[in-house]
Amino acid sequence: MRVIVTGGAGFIGSALVRFLVLERGYDVLTIDALTYAGCEASLRAVAGQPNHRFLRADIRDGSAMAQAIATFRPDRIMHLAAESHVDRSITGAADFIQTNVVGTFVLLEAARAYWQDLDAAAKAAFRFLHVSTDEVYGSLGETGLFAETTPYDPSSPYSASKAASDHLAKAWQRTYGLPVVVSNCSNNYGPYHFPEKLIPLTILNALEGRPLPVYGQGENVRDWLYVEDHARALDRIVAQGRVGETYNVGGRNERRNIEVVRRICAVLDRLVPGAEPRENLITFVADRPGHDARYAIDATRLETELGWRARETFDSGIEKTVQWYCDNAWWWRPLRDRYDGARLGLEPAPAMQA
Repeated sequence: MRVIVTGGAGFIGSALVRFLVLERGYDVLTIDALTYAGCEASLRAVAGQPNHRFLRADIRDGSAMAQAIATFRPDRIMHLAAESHVDRSITGAADFIQTNVVGTFVLLEAARAYWQDLDAAAKAAFRFLHVSTDEVYGSLGETGLFAETTPYDPSSPYSASKAASDHLAKAWQRTYGLPVVVSNCSNNYGPYHFPEKLIPLTILNALEGRPLPVYGQGENVRDWLYVEDHARALDRIVAQGRVGETYNVGGRNERRNIEVVRRICAVLDRLVPGAEPRENLITFVADRPGHDARYAIDATRLETELGWRARETFDSGIEKTVQWYCDNAWWWRPLRDRYDGARLGLEPAPAMQA
């Protein structure tokens, strides 16, 4: 099996690459532009493996994508390359539109050109998996779950750009017949997570005795999915998912943000005892604009049709995650030196046209 993974040096992408190369034994071409969140060190476990190669390239570069696909001749393309941080999208939306919307269009066109020239058997077996987020669905109230049929209602520039790319992927299946499958996941966490996100930022700030910023009163609810569970789900979806369908991936682990932060503090206090409880470092800050109140995924289709189940509970996954950050400063320290946890997501002035 030959698989291209775009965004494979990112958080979820690198977990997927490690799984496909080391556990499934597939031949994998990782494509990543190595922007701020792309980290080739996340692929150290597969470096030198005969069934893995890496290409530094931007998915917006049509000629580079066409050449990579034509040369590698994949059976599957798993598309994860994206700008993914809500706060950064509020501060600067342009990169999100260019990468997530334009980049997905360019990649779909390159994949379509390749797919159309395959022989009948290879054409029927080929799959393009477009990996997306539950944030395209907007915000839930106190009850209910996001299903694959939930109408799109994005709130941030990030989620709007991902919603647009989802629609493009579905349109390329319906219009051109490209065998596309779409997945939408809940919040991921685990090893190799860029330190601007809630869980790694909390772990690293707590280790250093720095304030632990929590938006509002920390009442926003997220469904947490351990990244290695997600990697297994993506492999199952691209192999067995029905063309043209969407599969939601969730961990069934809803937690308020304040509960997540407090749980991390308790784990760290046990693993690395300090002078005082780290919960004392919690600092409530002004909420981000358009902050969705609650996300929760209904993964029934994935569980019943494809037989996938999350292996990690939130408690087991967060134990593994905190321990990993304690043990792997070699990975996060260089990133921490470049991004020191400064507040993002403040509203910029409107973009002006020249």
